Parts: sequence; C-alpha cells; structure tokens
Amino acid sequence: MVAPSLIPRKPGDKIKTDRRDAMMLAQLPRAGQLTQVWVPDEAYEAMRDLVRMRAQAMKDLRKTRQQLHSFLLRHPRVFPGKHWTKAHRRWLGEMKFAHPAQHLVLEELLARIERAEELCDRLKKAIVELVPQWTLAPVVAAVQTLRGVSVLVAATVVAQVDNFSRFESPRQLMAYLGLNPSEHSSGATIRRSAITKTGNSPTRTCLVEAAWTYRHPARVTQIIRVRLAGLPEPIRAIAWKAQVRLSSRYRKLVATGKSAPKAIVAVARELVGFIWAIARLVESKATAIAVPKAA
Repeated sequence: MVAPSLIPRKPGDKIKTDRRDAMMLAQLPRAGQLTQVWVPDEAYEAMRDLVRMRAQAMKDLRKTRQQLHSFLLRHPRVFPGKHWTKAHRRWLGEMKFAHPAQHLVLEELLARIERAEELCDRLKKAIVELVPQWTLAPVVAAVQTLRGVSVLVAATVVAQVDNFSRFESPRQLMAYLGLNPSEHSSGATIRRSAITKTGNSPTRTCLVEAAWTYRHPARVTQIIRVRLAGLPEPIRAIAWKAQVRLSSRYRKLVATGKSAPKAIVAVARELVGFIWAIARLVESKATAIAVPKAA
C-alpha cells in the first residue's frame, strides 16, 4: 500500500494512460520513491475514532465559549478575573439585560456550553475506561511516566501513531507529527522558519500543552510516582532523563532570548523523542514475550 498523494509526478505531464501508469509504477518502486501507507486494524481504528471525537468535542466547546465572549464584548460586559471559574460562572448566572432577546441569547449560549462540557466529560470517562482493554495499554501506561503526559495525552499520541517501530528514528516521528521546523536553505544560506504542522493537529496540540509542564524544575511528583509503580527501571530512567533535559532545555532557550511559546514547541519536539524511546522499549519487550526463543 502506497500513498497516492505522495507519488511523484512531472508538472508538465498531461497525458495519463494505463500504459504510462504501469511504467511509472514499475520504475518508482525500483527507485525507492514510493511512500508506504500503514493500514490499522479495527480495534485501533475504533480507539482512534473515540480520541478524534473528544478532540472535536473540545474544539466545539472552545468555539462556543468564544461565541459567548464575543457576545458579551459587544455590549460590553467584561469579567475582571479568570474565566470559567466558580466566580465567573456565578457572574454569568447573575447577568441581566434590558431586552428579553439578549437574555435569551445568553441562556442559550450557556446551555450549549453546558452540553458541550458534559459531552467532553463523557468521552474522557470512556477513554479512561477503554484504555486498559486496549492491546496498546502497556504503551499508554509507560508513556504516562513522562511529566505532563496524562492518560488522555498518551492515548491521543498512541492512537495517532500506534506502531512506533515503523519509525526508524525519533526524527521521523517528529516530522510525522509536524513538529520539525520548515527549511529553505541553499549553499551557505540556512533559513529555518516555523514548524511544518503536518500530520494530526490535535496530537500536536496535546504535546505542546504537555510541554508547558517543563517550565518548572525537574522533580518526581506524587502523580508521577504512582504512574511509575510496577514499571521496569529502564523506563524510569528515560522518564527522569526527559525531565532533567527538557527542563534545562527550556531554561536555556529562554535565556538566549527565545519567546516562551517557541521554546515550548522546541521542548515538545524533544518530548516526542522520549516518547518514541519508551514506546520502542515496551514494543520490543512485548515482541520478545510473544515470540519465545527456540529450544
């Protein structure tokens, strides 16, 4: 199986026949210019659908909240504190408008937000309940030893990648997730700009959000200590090495003048490398158990 969109084509070739296609498909594999496509199984695709549904629900929730903020700014009504706290929700509930139509709009928007929050909670609970039954549950559990990687982040990343062994190096996985910088270099001139943003956007967003935890010094919190229970020492060592390196990486980037968002994206890119290392370690161990040595 190959990706049709990645088959190289000549810009000036305007003639398409079966004979030409057969010749092209015979020449390209020999030249190594075809990109293989990995086909998931039904169980994996089902979990991916659930993760994608939650990502879409979170997107709808953010959109509805933004509509409410825009509605309030038009009047204008501005809350002085942090949004979506108990005080903010109480402020929204006590708000009054002169015209009944405006009050109706407010109530409908609040009802939409409440329904969207309930859907997100149901999908989150479903993911937490179904992950232990998944064949990739050991990988999800091992990846959670990394700081900032909750069960939702781990399930999202694993559902997008599934088989980490199909990536020969962590750089390939970084490029697959769109976290590597774009480049336009020639000769002695090197120009790198923003990340490519290829691949799955919700997965990339989860990784960037997880990377924000590395602003703080490295330490083993109670949550991480619970996740580490029962896992082998090599995974523990990788998780601690990730904390030390990524926390130091963030401080160095900020000290050199990089903005915090750019530094966090760089940390998220390196975080993918540690996720790859842990997942490969778990997969290799599972393969060794599944295929015992011959007597």
